[in-house]
Amino acid sequence: MREFDYSRADNVDSAISAHGGQASAYVAGGTTLIDLVKLDVMQPDRIVDVNRLPLNGIEVLDDGRLKIGAMVRNTALAYHPRVEHDYSVLSQALLQGASRQLRNRATTAGNVMQRVRCPYFRNGVSACNKREPGSGCAAIGGDNRSVHAVLGTSEACIATHPSDMCVAMAAIGATVHVRGSSGERAIDFLDFHRLPGDTPHIEHDLEGDELITHVTLDAPIKGGHAAYIKLRDRSSYQFALASSAAIVALDGDTIAAARIAMGGVATKPWRAQEAENALIGQPATLESFEKAAAIAMQGATPYKDNAFKIPLGRKAVVRSLRDATARAQNQDQGRDQGQN
Repeated sequence: MREFDYSRADNVDSAISAHGGQASAYVAGGTTLIDLVKLDVMQPDRIVDVNRLPLNGIEVLDDGRLKIGAMVRNTALAYHPRVEHDYSVLSQALLQGASRQLRNRATTAGNVMQRVRCPYFRNGVSACNKREPGSGCAAIGGDNRSVHAVLGTSEACIATHPSDMCVAMAAIGATVHVRGSSGERAIDFLDFHRLPGDTPHIEHDLEGDELITHVTLDAPIKGGHAAYIKLRDRSSYQFALASSAAIVALDGDTIAAARIAMGGVATKPWRAQEAENALIGQPATLESFEKAAAIAMQGATPYKDNAFKIPLGRKAVVRSLRDATARAQNQDQGRDQGQN
């Protein structure tokens, strides 16, 4: 590990001032940063500890949105009563991520900012445009089964974004609020993570010394019910081969509203808006779900070892829609029985 300067910030302004620019890094839970610094993949000359910043609150706003502080730990967020009731897909996703120990340390902002798990990125010696721009992508011709994408890829990078939390937030709809020496900005969650294109080393929309202060979730869909499906090689402490977050609201047996986002198959948290639109006004049947799933995976590009992710991604979407719809129907049946 290389030497670096270390400081602790007590407020947002002092954190931004201490950061100073591109060669610095903020650290909270450190569940990604510390690993990558040890591996010499990230080489900051200054680390600013932001654990003391007063950004650990969860607040319901007047317009029905939920404000989540950057320092809220994943465990606290997953078990927050408002999240469990109104944003159950987020709670489900968080509790299927990592391990309990990591969830107790990992923060909301850190989860949004976490980096890819591609072994060619992390080993420090293989060609990787994300780590060393212009060096190539060893994953394209190498072992690309598990943590490599079929959606949103480019000739420069095929690594998947690893977060479960971010898939749920993409389905819900969210805004990332940041602050830096140039002031404050609000970034639509779907625009925050960038596709790799020709510049895979630019992973997000943050600039210079900007710091995430909080994330706001859109107001919950009226009558919406949700499910998060994570398909992986083993059921504990494993990243998704394919995942799907679905939110469904019904009008009788017809789909009135739908949200779908995917993980494990794409280079960023992947919102399947065309698939959502195809569901509106359709009967809540397996046939409708399968058609939407096929639309969600349109344009997928398989590589040597991961072509199986295309049918697996479709199955994840179908299962999440099926489970979300079943929960909506069960509530409707319970309401009808209570009235009789």
